[in-house]
Amino acid sequence: MEYINPTGSVKDRDAAFMIDESERQSLITPGKTVLVEATSGNMGISLAFYARIKGYRIILCMSAAMSIERRAMLRAFGAEVNMVCFGVESGTLTGAGRYLKEINPEMGIYAVEPYESSILNGHEPHSHKIQGMSAGFIPDVLDRSIFSEALRVHSDDAIAMAKRLATEEAILGGISSGANICAAVQLAKRPENTGKLIVTSVNIFAERYL
Repeated sequence: MEYINPTGSVKDRDAAFMIDESERQSLITPGKTVLVEATSGNMGISLAFYARIKGYRIILCMSAAMSIERRAMLRAFGAEVNMVCFGVESGTLTGAGRYLKEINPEMGIYAVEPYESSILNGHEPHSHKIQGMSAGFIPDVLDRSIFSEALRVHSDDAIAMAKRLATEEAILGGISSGANICAAVQLAKRPENTGKLIVTSVNIFAERYL
């Protein structure tokens, strides 16, 4: 339940590590360095939150398709928002995947992307409704050797699953969380996975999608 983090997102851990590690390496200094990041929303919110705590000015670029709630949260933390850039959330997959592979090299790691914009599967990018996934291009930070397959989930299925999580399990996860659950169900239905443990995450609290 990563949405229990301070801003309701799994990205809080990433943001704190990125800023703290950059300070440790003397790459940035509070009050002097201006942080600039392209974001699809949730990473930006976490960075804005931690930048405010640490004393940094931060400029964030994001797609104009992102929700009004996300933009409001960014501005509430004092971030400057430019609605011009596109990106893909890949840091969590790469970082968590590497750690899990260190623990168990035989563990299967799977990416999840919108069916309508399956760029990891070689398709052209198109509009979709799963905010935080596949917003245009594949960033260099993504380590494609980590995962064996990118599972495709349609936006409508992700939204429907997010609603089911709320009504059937009292879990208020966002649309990307619904996509994760759909992908996990896909894997669970495969005969070769009978009896195997399949783990996913509920990344974001749902209020920024209402």
